[in-house]
Amino acid sequence: MYISKNFLSESIDALKNKKISLIEYINLLCDRIDKTDPFVKALLPENNRRERLIKEAEELKKTFPDINKRPPLFGIPIGVKDIFRVDGFETSAGSKLPSKLFKGAESSVVTTLKKAGALILGKTVTTEFAYFEPGPTCNPHNINHTPGGSSSGSAAVVACGYTPLALGTQTIGSITRPASFCGVYGFKPSYSRIATDGVIPFSESADHVGFFTQDLEGIKITASLLCNNWRNNILISEKLPVIGVASEKYLEQADDEVRNFFEKNLELLEKTGFKIIRVDVFEDIEKLNITHKKMTAADFYNVHKIWFAQYENLYRESTRKLILEGKEVSAETFYNAREER
Repeated sequence: MYISKNFLSESIDALKNKKISLIEYINLLCDRIDKTDPFVKALLPENNRRERLIKEAEELKKTFPDINKRPPLFGIPIGVKDIFRVDGFETSAGSKLPSKLFKGAESSVVTTLKKAGALILGKTVTTEFAYFEPGPTCNPHNINHTPGGSSSGSAAVVACGYTPLALGTQTIGSITRPASFCGVYGFKPSYSRIATDGVIPFSESADHVGFFTQDLEGIKITASLLCNNWRNNILISEKLPVIGVASEKYLEQADDEVRNFFEKNLELLEKTGFKIIRVDVFEDIEKLNITHKKMTAADFYNVHKIWFAQYENLYRESTRKLILEGKEVSAETFYNAREER
């Protein structure tokens, strides 16, 4: 088990109020990486990571000498899923294709976090092009288990405490699934709420940028920086919320083990005082699944068709199959699927 606590809100407070020096904090995180990442494999390898981070930290301190004028994420090293473009880092998207194909302007999300004082801890492992073919990352709770995908490395680096914040993306379940598997908080906003430029697309019709933390307060801090039209003055009710559960055909997609676990958790919530209402909201789930698959496959083909024509032999099998499936989706089918989102 390679789990360590590293709450974003607490790290911000510790650095701001000099409970720990920035250099000491970076060394602590790098020691943790050196000790455990040979087993978890959540980060892409980087020579001299510690030296680079210390140099960047010293430059950051010079830029913001006044403690009271330091930006909100001052000195926080962040993990970045390897489909985001980051200045100074190559992008491979978990693939064997030449990284030169993916060059371009830095993701505005990354730039925003840098302006907020964040440092780049490094690139995190992703499944190939954020689809199904896995990378080397293991689950930090048990290295014989999957961390979930496609944002596997980002969820794992947060669970391991290498960083209190990591960026991920979701097209189908690529934030919610690894967050669940690795036992951290995942934030998947509404579509287009966080900018997706500078990210190698999976499906522009369904891609979301989000992130992982170990604390809810850290979610709020980061969302306020990244979400369009974020409001901090939302009134919070003292009453327990009613919990809606999508049931019937939707829930029947899960196997017995998952459903039994889910039902036990619902029972615990009811005993705590929550009201549970079951709603058959996705009675046409089979049709929705097919429509979604065709839409995302068509998008995926459009992203990859030029690269695929030249480098088909470098693609792994699941990725290759989705590209060929997307090639067969008609323009009319794709248009109708977009209309049904």
